[in-house]
Amino acid sequence: MASLTFLGAAQTVTGSRHLLTTASGNRVLIDAGLFQGRKELRLRNWAPWTSGKLDAVVLTHAHIDHTGFLPRLCAQGLVRRALCTEGTRDLAWLLLPDSGHLQEEEARYANRRGNS
Repeated sequence: MASLTFLGAAQTVTGSRHLLTTASGNRVLIDAGLFQGRKELRLRNWAPWTSGKLDAVVLTHAHIDHTGFLPRLCAQGLVRRALCTEGTRDLAWLLLPDSGHLQEEEARYANRRGNS
């Protein structure tokens, strides 16, 4: 039996992440979004990923609250492949480098303040 686990966008509108585990054991993340808004939400972006390796990520669209966590998953070697439409791919290609830059800046700021 397949299962769907909500890892984000529950009781908030950002951080869309839904883990689909198929009956055969494949693990597919539907969206890999960043949490945005209040500080307590943004801090969730830095929490350890505890859901293990993924067979794929399916991106429903390119907004950062649906794609912005993908670079971290890729950098940690947790994703085999990402699947999306050509339009989503093209827009994500433009948005994700900026998202990565903002995350790096936030990490530097947190390190300077001793928050990480």
